[in-house]
Amino acid sequence: MSEKANRPSELRERTDDELKSLTRSLEEDLFKFRVQRYTNQLENTMKIRNTRPTLARVKTILAARAQGIDKKRAPAEPAAEAKE
Repeated sequence: MSEKANRPSELRERTDDELKSLTRSLEEDLFKFRVQRYTNQLENTMKIRNTRPTLARVKTILAARAQGIDKKRAPAEPAAEAKE
């Protein structure tokens, strides 16, 4: 996942379904990284440290939406034509 995609503003623009699939993907990656670490196959242990905050951000956004605190941002409306 790129650094830009980790930004909360970028994550908030995604739909709930996209965030849920991202959550599942990050959880699977985290599990895979932990197994690799314990079997001494993970070369870059920072992958675990970078995945956890991203997963927390996604879960926080989903929880806020479920409570009605954070609404999915509406797509930008086209500019209204100037009235003469």
